[in-house]
Amino acid sequence: MAEKYLKNNAGVLTEVEALATSTGAGDAGKIPALDSAGRLSTTMMPVGIGADTASIVASENLTAGDLVDIYDNAGVATCRKADAATAGKYATGFVLEAVTSGANALVYFEGTNNQLTGLTPGQRLFLSAASAGTVTPTAPSASGNVVQYVGRAISATSMSFEPAQPIVVA
Repeated sequence: MAEKYLKNNAGVLTEVEALATSTGAGDAGKIPALDSAGRLSTTMMPVGIGADTASIVASENLTAGDLVDIYDNAGVATCRKADAATAGKYATGFVLEAVTSGANALVYFEGTNNQLTGLTPGQRLFLSAASAGTVTPTAPSASGNVVQYVGRAISATSMSFEPAQPIVVA
């Protein structure tokens, strides 16, 4: 719950809760509150400040932390799990929240993916061929697999997403 303050509303003091998110121009001049992580919501930041994201329809169920591929589906940008077992399904972003097929996913194109488990800090990470949408510390090596460095582990549950050009193994 956000902090509250007193507002002079035409001579009457009224208790008002600070905003944790903004819906746009209608919230101009209002006092912001920090979110549950102790930060300002990106909805309160100017364009160009904050995470590089896009809302993109998912063509399959996605799990929080999945790496995703964005592709053209009849003229509509669509996302699916990235998969090193299939050429053309390269990691172009990641999701931080689970999404069901057909719903819009908030795809992050850079930054920290903090929805992972079992990582070793400092480890180089690659797109996995064994399990779509996941990472592995070992580069895939089977013929037809895709080798794509996707970032480095910064904790047991987080990686810095830094996708490299994918290479298909001969």
